[in-house]
Amino acid sequence: MSYWPYPHIVAHRGGGKLAPENTLAAIDVGAYYGHLMVEFDVKLSQDGEIFLLHDDHLERTSNGWGVAGELTWSDLQRVDAGSWFSGEFKGEPLPRLTEVAQRCREQGMMVNIEIKPTTGTGPLTGSVVARAARELWQGMTAPLLSSFDIDALEAAQAAAPELPRGLLLDEWREDWQG
Repeated sequence: MSYWPYPHIVAHRGGGKLAPENTLAAIDVGAYYGHLMVEFDVKLSQDGEIFLLHDDHLERTSNGWGVAGELTWSDLQRVDAGSWFSGEFKGEPLPRLTEVAQRCREQGMMVNIEIKPTTGTGPLTGSVVARAARELWQGMTAPLLSSFDIDALEAAQAAAPELPRGLLLDEWREDWQG
């Protein structure tokens, strides 16, 4: 891709360290401070709902527990993803990708969707997220899809080849293009 439409600075997990990560509140904070693009992490619930969460487990950033991808969306809707950060954000829910797309449309924000599949669900997650991203961001700047999971990115490419993708690495790999 010779043309790069994205800004050089992106609000990490929505609002950096100013709001609970991967929440609508974080996206609002990013917009408040003038960010034109946000990065956030997505995964699938057991019943296929795309929602925002960084970790496989719920404990670090919510009052829930267990592997998030093994729970239904109905169960995940009861999770408080804000109280761990501060009382100001008590009751902040885990957002669905559809809600995030609407908020980003309202705020005029571009996105980097990091695909964070639950262990063993890389190809399914990549495919489902790519198709949803193509539909939800139609008419806007194309979402950038990124992941540490090569299988997820390959599935995303097969599902929506027109969307740009980025491989994330913890350390350099000589075979990164393979």
